[in-house]
Amino acid sequence: MIRSTIERWHEALRGESEIEDLLHEDCVFWSPVLFRPMEGRDLTALYLRAAYQVFPGDGGSAGGPADEVSGFRYTKRVLDGNHAVLEFETTMDGVSVNGVDIITCDDDGLITEFKVMIRPRKAVEKVQEQMAAMLGQMPPPTDT
Repeated sequence: MIRSTIERWHEALRGESEIEDLLHEDCVFWSPVLFRPMEGRDLTALYLRAAYQVFPGDGGSAGGPADEVSGFRYTKRVLDGNHAVLEFETTMDGVSVNGVDIITCDDDGLITEFKVMIRPRKAVEKVQEQMAAMLGQMPPPTDT
């Protein structure tokens, strides 16, 4: 199941489909810089869209070419059952960022949990700074 979900995730990153179509209504998003999870499809989509603006990139498979501007790329992936771990790398303002997206889907292929982990500490600080700025520019989610 996770293979088709990840294929659809990459399609959404390329703008070929909507992120909301991948997310379960009760999806939970775990940010590397927040102390509590963001719950629900709308909040998860908001954070993923903000992250896409902060980390624009190839949206392709592991080992794909890096985006010339951001350098964001997925470098490794582990898929098992309803779980995926996608490792990524990029550079932000001269700070090397290494992280993983940990994604869980249900039996219908909808993402139920999306967790982002980032290292090293300087990278976490840079991501927090840029995500806060991006979220401040985005309209709040609407109830659907």
